[in-house]
Amino acid sequence: MIKTVHTSNSSHDGALVPAVLYVCAQRGTERPTVPEEHAVDEGHAFADEHHMRIVAEITDPYGEPDPAKRPGWRRVKEMAEHGQMTAVIVRWPNSISPDDALRYPEIAWCRQRGVRVLFSWSPLAAQEAP
Repeated sequence: MIKTVHTSNSSHDGALVPAVLYVCAQRGTERPTVPEEHAVDEGHAFADEHHMRIVAEITDPYGEPDPAKRPGWRRVKEMAEHGQMTAVIVRWPNSISPDDALRYPEIAWCRQRGVRVLFSWSPLAAQEAP
């Protein structure tokens, strides 16, 4: 699911870094939507704290390990190609892929286009994707 978001945490939107919030979370067993809700809330809080403006929320269902096969991740890459954002916020590395061999090339691809991959989960929030 792709949702265009026009939010701001400042009256000077032009000074805020345009970012995409990408969510791909495994559904909970007892409360299926909770992991996705946490990722969205955390992503917005991260964006606010780091002076970012979320230009789109893009969600993929969890389960496909290859991000290139997910329509949402393909949309993230399309937006990167068109310069529509300079950062993508994910909760943790497994949101991109649980498989390092599939994750790292995608992160490198983003970097080559000037797009930073950032983690919103607090233990990882201080670092950028390797």
